[in-house]
Amino acid sequence: MARGRRAPPLRSRLHGLRHMCSRRAALPRRALWVLAFCTALGLLLSWSSNRLLHWLSFPSHTQVRSEWSRQLLFPAVTLCNNNPLRFPRLSKGDLYYAGHWLGLLLPNRTARPLLTELLRGDEARLRWFAKLADFRLFLPPRHYEGISADFMDRLGHQLEDMLLSCKYRGELCGPHNFSAVFTKYGKCYMFNSGEEGRPLLTTVKGGTGNGLEIMLDIQQDEYLPIWGETEETTFEAGVKVQIHSQSEPPFVQELGFGVAPGFQTFVATQEQRLTYLPPPWGECRSSEMGLDFFPVYSITACRIDCETRYIVENCNCKMVHMPGDAPFCTPEQYKECAEPALGLLAEKDSNYCICRTPCNLTRYNKELSMVKIPSKTSAKYLEKKFNKSEKYISENILVLDIFFEALNYETIEQKKAYEVAALLGDIGGQMGLFIGASILTILELFDYIYELIKEKLLDLLGKEEEEGSHDENVVRNPTGREEHISLSSAPSVISQGLMLSRFQRKQLLMPWGEAAHAGGSEQPQSDPVPSLHPQSTCDPMPNHSETISHTVNVPLQATLGTLEEIAC
Repeated sequence: MARGRRAPPLRSRLHGLRHMCSRRAALPRRALWVLAFCTALGLLLSWSSNRLLHWLSFPSHTQVRSEWSRQLLFPAVTLCNNNPLRFPRLSKGDLYYAGHWLGLLLPNRTARPLLTELLRGDEARLRWFAKLADFRLFLPPRHYEGISADFMDRLGHQLEDMLLSCKYRGELCGPHNFSAVFTKYGKCYMFNSGEEGRPLLTTVKGGTGNGLEIMLDIQQDEYLPIWGETEETTFEAGVKVQIHSQSEPPFVQELGFGVAPGFQTFVATQEQRLTYLPPPWGECRSSEMGLDFFPVYSITACRIDCETRYIVENCNCKMVHMPGDAPFCTPEQYKECAEPALGLLAEKDSNYCICRTPCNLTRYNKELSMVKIPSKTSAKYLEKKFNKSEKYISENILVLDIFFEALNYETIEQKKAYEVAALLGDIGGQMGLFIGASILTILELFDYIYELIKEKLLDLLGKEEEEGSHDENVVRNPTGREEHISLSSAPSVISQGLMLSRFQRKQLLMPWGEAAHAGGSEQPQSDPVPSLHPQSTCDPMPNHSETISHTVNVPLQATLGTLEEIAC
């Protein structure tokens, strides 16, 4: 049998492992080293698992920086009159179809009594409205446009009538610098929209006089009369303003701030550039992922997109501020379906509209301050300039001044608080602290395990080869019993006793046929050993290769002979 291979020696720089595996050390000492190593290994696994769980929680932190710039892009400014429709601009057809929706008529299309009482102070307006609400001889048109963009454009406040003065960075501007846009307030106007080929405006200085300064007449005498609370009427007088980026649609009804008449309002703004992380570190959505109706993703675009789909699915029409190709809602659809559905969406069905923060966002912080206008010294001048009374000026005129506080912007960036490099550094430091190991030390252990497995496999294969060669080393002694001879002991055995007698050699060397005929009748003689003739079995036979070999069982008896005579 082959000897088992000795296990390779353990050569590792892992602290304590050599003392644990040393056969020279006493058993108590080895036990103490095993205890110390297991304790250190347990602490390593505990602290490393803590770091791993912290990394799997995907933590993040926020970094805030202030950057300076030589010039800044001026934001888009959207302004809307709080009154969506001008009362004196209503036609008989408008009142016939939209009077009930506006709260001016009863369902049977007669004037509300409370409304006529409100108009009694103005006899001219009362007579005009009474005549307008008389439908006895009125033939309504077959097709009505509904609450469409044309309807709002025709009845809304016109910027040419509201804008009294406009300056940007000290230079004159006018209605041509504004673009019309429709919101829940009806027809609104956006400054520096960048649409229709208009270049975006920039500013190179901060402070008042380096931004947009406008004077507006809100035309309060054209507001719809209010007899109660309705969706399309408002109790406020003034304008609603939103400052936003050009890539973001206006959402004035929820994100705008109010500017009151009789005041000059100063709005100091600062640009903020926010960067958020996508999942799993954050909850942002890429701005490049557009929506159904908007090419660039933003929270307001997502909400308008979602509201549009909801109203179209439930009412088969769209409201005037909604994009898309669906038909505009009629006043009846507004009152019976669209407005209740929109309220339900905002109150109960909030899961329908889930709008995540975009990964890149620009917003503008605002600081508002105001002063009263007109002053006593300027009232006479303004009365003469605009041909309006001081009372009218204090109730209708406002001044809005929007500017950058300074030529700096703030970057707010969400960053990964714990990355893979930090995780590996922490685990590597703890491995060095507790068990004195590194990556190469771990590789040494794997290499030792590989060598150990290889030696065991070689031992198993050696045993199988030894058992497979069992039948090849069998000979028979004169009694017929098999003997096992290893290859290493065969020469000594043959030289000591494997000798043939003269008769046996003759029997072995004569032709196979004669040997069979002679049988046991011939007696051994003292004739000299015949030489090997061509008829010898060791000579080449005709038509056979010289490499033919014969296997014989050699009897183990001590007779004279040589190895050459046996094996030819």
